[in-house]
Amino acid sequence: MTTIVRHGGRAVDELRPISITPGYIDYPEGSVLLELGDTRVLCNVTIEKGVPKWMKARDAQGGWITAEYAMLPRATQERTAREVGKPRARSQEIRRMIGRSLRAGFNLEELPPITCIVDCDVLQADGGTRTAAVTGGYVALAIALNSLSTAGDPVGGIFKSPVAAVSIGLLDGIPIVDLDYAEDSAAEADVNIVMNEQGELIEIQGTAEREPFTTDSLQQMLHLANSSIGQLIRSQRLALEEQ
Repeated sequence: MTTIVRHGGRAVDELRPISITPGYIDYPEGSVLLELGDTRVLCNVTIEKGVPKWMKARDAQGGWITAEYAMLPRATQERTAREVGKPRARSQEIRRMIGRSLRAGFNLEELPPITCIVDCDVLQADGGTRTAAVTGGYVALAIALNSLSTAGDPVGGIFKSPVAAVSIGLLDGIPIVDLDYAEDSAAEADVNIVMNEQGELIEIQGTAEREPFTTDSLQQMLHLANSSIGQLIRSQRLALEEQ
């Protein structure tokens, strides 16, 4: 049987150490620094009055949640150019994924006519930045919307379920959870999975990097994700209790 040796001696089903620091920045309505191993993502929420034009055109009730994603120039080993003007295709794809994932955690029709903008900035990248942005972004949003309620705006019934995400990969044919950059670079498959607290799937992004993988392998990865996301949601709840 193949044995996987991971950095720090982690087991195949073991997450990197996680830290969620609420209130990391003073000015946003909700702010969280999420650290997952050496990956660090800052999630800040801004609440603006009004909704997108398409919602007004459809006379859609409630509010909206959207996300932005960017990586700082020295978040990686070598400097990458700062994104100015139109975001790169990768950043656009990631921000849409974060937005879709976070909207699944809330009853948007119960919101007042506001737009919640979740800015996810990668301060340091060591794999799993998009999944860390989803996990941290949910906490920042919960803080922001709780503060909205405290300020007197009704948000009863808005909270649907906590949402978190994790990366799962195949290394030497063995599913492993929460890949760092070195593991991600060597993995035969890389799958990002978003779930809610009930273990229901919200999004799956996955690809075979070299050879196709089986449905049995996918089932194993989904099982691993379910357990890991449960741990992440417990960390989210602990962070929110600090508020």
